[in-house]
Amino acid sequence: MIVALDAQLTVGTATGIGEYVNGLTASLRDDGHDVRALREPGLDPWRFDRRVLWDQVLLPLRARMSGADVLHCTSGTMPLVSMLPAVVTVHDVAWLRVQRHARFYARYYFGAFSLERYRHARAIVVDSAFSRAELLAVAPHLDARRVHVVYPGVAGDFIGLADRASDGRTILVVGTVERRKNMEIVVRALAQMPRARVVSVGPATPYRDECARLAADLGVSDRVEFRGYVDRSTLLDLYRRCAVVAMPSRYEGFGYAAAQALCAGVPTIVAACASLPEVVGGDAPALPPDDVDAWVHALRAACDGNIDGAPANARASAIARFAWSCSAHALRDLYERVLIDG
Repeated sequence: MIVALDAQLTVGTATGIGEYVNGLTASLRDDGHDVRALREPGLDPWRFDRRVLWDQVLLPLRARMSGADVLHCTSGTMPLVSMLPAVVTVHDVAWLRVQRHARFYARYYFGAFSLERYRHARAIVVDSAFSRAELLAVAPHLDARRVHVVYPGVAGDFIGLADRASDGRTILVVGTVERRKNMEIVVRALAQMPRARVVSVGPATPYRDECARLAADLGVSDRVEFRGYVDRSTLLDLYRRCAVVAMPSRYEGFGYAAAQALCAGVPTIVAACASLPEVVGGDAPALPPDDVDAWVHALRAACDGNIDGAPANARASAIARFAWSCSAHALRDLYERVLIDG
């Protein structure tokens, strides 16, 4: 069996989906499978017109020419026409739930247009039980039997992170700085934590400017650092040295930063929203997203090394849930079933 993977979102500043594709590609190959990772390095996947060109023209052409038996559309979008049986991963339905600020054509393409395309997928993969429920709620026309929960894996460099040396003050926030990520709650908490600092890692949107203005109003600008996109070694070093990873998002289909932190043995705090309580599985505090006092209390405890639960125990539990080998085996079985069922 030859599997073609849509790997276009690994080009440039790869975010969570790029991490997903890289991990899946490597794990399937380690398991002895023939994987054709399809990408066009000269095409910026973050420009809408380039993304549509890839999805609808170049991807089906490359897939047909690859000699693959099945195409896995890994980024939540599918071509109108594909000569191969297709599996699609739907990471979330944020475009329909919380992306109302985006341009109408993007909301349509990643929202209603993509939902209609899912009718033609032989199987649909989702990252969490939460995402499965969300997808079926907005697309009741889909056959629920074709929607399968397969947790993404966490890369080995996070699982193997050694020599943790917490600085006792850095609150690390990883992910695109956009409104649904709710970074403002951490900035507000910082005003009551004079020894702490916040380091934000991830691409910016205009919401970052709002957080920067809030930090200025609260007099904490000198302790809030927006790093933007950083390379892998820098990111791993931040996980190694931070006191805690905070993920206060209001909406996540999975929550890679939380899973990575737990697998690395880093104290983690998440919002009690969407998939995040499911992902941490009781191994990290899950707090109301707007309760500043609760976040102050939990973040202080983490910086002081007094967070509830033992990070070592949480790490073992997370690694068991998020090993890429488990995800790859589940997806391999799904590909085979798709081909058998025709």
